[in-house]
Amino acid sequence: MSSPRRPNILFILADDLGYADLSCYGSRHTQTPCLDELASAGVRLTQAYANSPVCSATRVALITGRYQYRLPVGLAEPVRSTDIDLGLLPGTPTLPARLQAAGYRTALIGKWHLGAPPHFGPQQSGYDRFFGFHFGGVDYFTHSHRAPGRPTSDFDGLYEGAEPVTREGYLTDILADEAIAELQRSVGSRPFFLSLHFNAPHWPWEGPGDRARSASLTSLRDEAGGSIETYAAMVAAMDGAVGRVLAALADLGLEDNTMVVFTSDNGGERFSDMWPFVGAKGELLEGGIRVPAVVRWPAGPAGGRICEQVAMSMDWAPTLLGAAGLASQSFAGAFDGIDLNPALAGEPATPRRLFWRYSAYDQRAVRDGDWKLLVIDGSSFLFDLSADVRERANQAQRYPERLAQLSQYFEAWDAAMLPYPAGLVSENPKGRWVDRY
Repeated sequence: MSSPRRPNILFILADDLGYADLSCYGSRHTQTPCLDELASAGVRLTQAYANSPVCSATRVALITGRYQYRLPVGLAEPVRSTDIDLGLLPGTPTLPARLQAAGYRTALIGKWHLGAPPHFGPQQSGYDRFFGFHFGGVDYFTHSHRAPGRPTSDFDGLYEGAEPVTREGYLTDILADEAIAELQRSVGSRPFFLSLHFNAPHWPWEGPGDRARSASLTSLRDEAGGSIETYAAMVAAMDGAVGRVLAALADLGLEDNTMVVFTSDNGGERFSDMWPFVGAKGELLEGGIRVPAVVRWPAGPAGGRICEQVAMSMDWAPTLLGAAGLASQSFAGAFDGIDLNPALAGEPATPRRLFWRYSAYDQRAVRDGDWKLLVIDGSSFLFDLSADVRERANQAQRYPERLAQLSQYFEAWDAAMLPYPAGLVSENPKGRWVDRY
């Protein structure tokens, strides 16, 4: 009996996409027919989390399958363009490197954000090919991480491998075009692992029709810009780009044996829809860390289902390696994440105890079953997520024993992680967070 073919893997990551920014997750402002179709043919996770409420820390967990706090680069929240000596060290065991060693063709199209050359980069961490940008955000039309009139820095703009390149157009579309070209190169060759990491819908707030506005920006963060309508156009453009990539996958005859994953690196920002959760990017409230996640694999588990397994970004490494037929025991002790394939196939959910910390406002969180401990600026909150997903009813005084237990769990876990550098944890003397309660 012949062994099954190893699946291709297409991993699509959005940037700052809110939990309910897709219509299949209940969006009130956007329509995302392509991603909705992916979800209807696949499995939609309702309790998926990001490892961090900001981007580069989550990406460390995603590429390593481990809590980001085990690595110095994971303590940066986020890695900045001025952090020239900080990045994912070459030789660190990564998901693409493990797949590469197993014979996969590997490529990253889009955002890297784990350190800049010459010391760090995608092709030093397991990717055969890289097309994209190195830093956290870039303009959708100039493709620079600096606003017009501001000085550029090393490794600004788009890169093909180690070489700067110029492309004309809206970046979401350019990344889709490059992903399609990579799929075309993969036909008839070894199995592929393609990471397509969009910058959308990360600021600046620019839809496909906003080229003229791009030239007037004075800050890439675009503090005074944007609207719900602009944001909806950005999400719709990403949805259309995903649709084109999936259509190419089908046209090339690759669809049936390709596992497709779509998710986000953290919760959304000012125009995102996180309903029914509260909180946003940079916060350990559910809105800052709960993310959409969709998996479709025609040769794998049956689609059209909801999966309530509690999942985290670091789970994708062991999950994709498991789907590739690489025995999990081969990596015993290598991951903090778990293989989600049994849950995706409909088996009972695995109980989880997950941990977060975030330096701004000294935030800490534990999820243990349905209970969540949240600590902000030294104030403790206890929520029963089965009854209170909006984290409004603080149960700390009603269940002091459970509060103490979850606090002990956090302290024991935290002791096994790297400490933050001195002075990184910020306090909040104005009580911004506590006032919410």
